[in-house]
Amino acid sequence: MRYSDKVFGLPNLIQGIEDKRPRPQITMEKIFGAGLVMVLGQLGSLNALEQIKKQSYWQRWLGADLSSADTLGRGFSHAGADSIRKAIRHVYSRLKRNKALKPVYGGMIALIIDGHESHHSQLRCCGGCLERRLHTNHGVKRENYHRHVLASLLCKGVCLPLDMEPQLPGEDEVSCAMRLLTRVLKTYPKAFDLILADGLYVRAPFFKLAKKHGKDVIAVLKDERRDLLKDAKGLFKQEKPKFCQDGKVERQCWDIEHFTSWEQLGSEIRVVCSLERKRVKRQKTKKIHYESSEWVWAGTISKQRLGTEDFVKFGHGRWKIENNGFNELVNYWH
Repeated sequence: MRYSDKVFGLPNLIQGIEDKRPRPQITMEKIFGAGLVMVLGQLGSLNALEQIKKQSYWQRWLGADLSSADTLGRGFSHAGADSIRKAIRHVYSRLKRNKALKPVYGGMIALIIDGHESHHSQLRCCGGCLERRLHTNHGVKRENYHRHVLASLLCKGVCLPLDMEPQLPGEDEVSCAMRLLTRVLKTYPKAFDLILADGLYVRAPFFKLAKKHGKDVIAVLKDERRDLLKDAKGLFKQEKPKFCQDGKVERQCWDIEHFTSWEQLGSEIRVVCSLERKRVKRQKTKKIHYESSEWVWAGTISKQRLGTEDFVKFGHGRWKIENNGFNELVNYWH
């Protein structure tokens, strides 16, 4: 807490969070102050936080007693999202000024975009819920769920969440991601060089939006783009692969530019394939086992700007949003 006060001006950030409650008795500053303690203490919920309500610490930190879990929950639900984004932008600026955000591969920083389902229920719903039908042994059941798209900055040793956007009823994930990306490009125009995404985002409008703002894209290429994938694999058979070693992983890489098979995009695309073999030692038998996998990516960035090895590393770097984003937020920070 003291470190955050010194480097980021933590109390001022909390004071700047907008409160949309009509007549609040507990200030948003006290609510978010309690929330920070909950996160840093790795407490599982607001109810767990309420169990330490009698601690004398709260008078020193908040200048008041800790509120109930229901009061804190209502406060969080009425906080202004734009003011929280503004606070995150301030944190990013301080980290950038302190040279804590360093490039990863090829002297570049990437933005990872991916969707995540936060929770689901067959019993409760709200106005923002998405809906799906589940075919079970007891018939068809309706399930309500919430899904959002997260934009996270990939730097050396850091995966920093910048912004998120809820997926609205009646829209798909890519439409939600484009709305998020438009806002991120406006708020962080020079924070990253390229965008990483999975196979769902290999769509012309998404790629065109990124290129319009001078950003390159690397995305997993799957069967949805069969013409492009078929042409690429046909040419890969005629090319000699490039062999490279990355720790325990051996790679054979094919890298070809100037594909025009994706007519909707209206520009040339680069396709990279990596046939990988990983050396694994089984814990039970102590024997060496090899696991093979094949990865194909489509990208708008040229070989001159980003070499094959760094391209493949960025392609795999997309998983950082799963491991250091969603999984860490859920399992480590609850």
